[in-house]
Amino acid sequence: MQEKQSKKKQNVLLLVVIGIALALAVFFQFFLSEKSNEVKTEVTQVVEKYNKSCPLKIQEGIRLENVSLPEERVVQYNLTLTNVEKATAETNVIQEEIRKSLLSTAKANPGLQVFRDNDYTLIYSYSDKKQEFLFTVKILPDEYK
Repeated sequence: MQEKQSKKKQNVLLLVVIGIALALAVFFQFFLSEKSNEVKTEVTQVVEKYNKSCPLKIQEGIRLENVSLPEERVVQYNLTLTNVEKATAETNVIQEEIRKSLLSTAKANPGLQVFRDNDYTLIYSYSDKKQEFLFTVKILPDEYK
């Protein structure tokens, strides 16, 4: 008889533990979902702010055309090299120099903080002055943290 009551207590205790675990899982899922939505809203606002200023001369010879969010946790900057023509450009050399510059900018630029905080991949797509595609530079979160 006592063995039967002990098993019953174990079963009740097991059900209570499972119930608490489920409640915690639902709570954390809701909490993380809310945080994710807040981040998406903030990122969308940053992108919209950038796009309102476009086209924007970033520096001599570089113009930002627009910014987009092509995938989850990916931001893409579309830029034009206004002094470069694809037919005569040494794209490999240009790409490597730009990549070095972008890495240091990604690590330090306060305007990119929301992307750093949320592990966004940064994609920079470059075209020449005739809007012909030149190359893309992709910077992963582990490269700029």
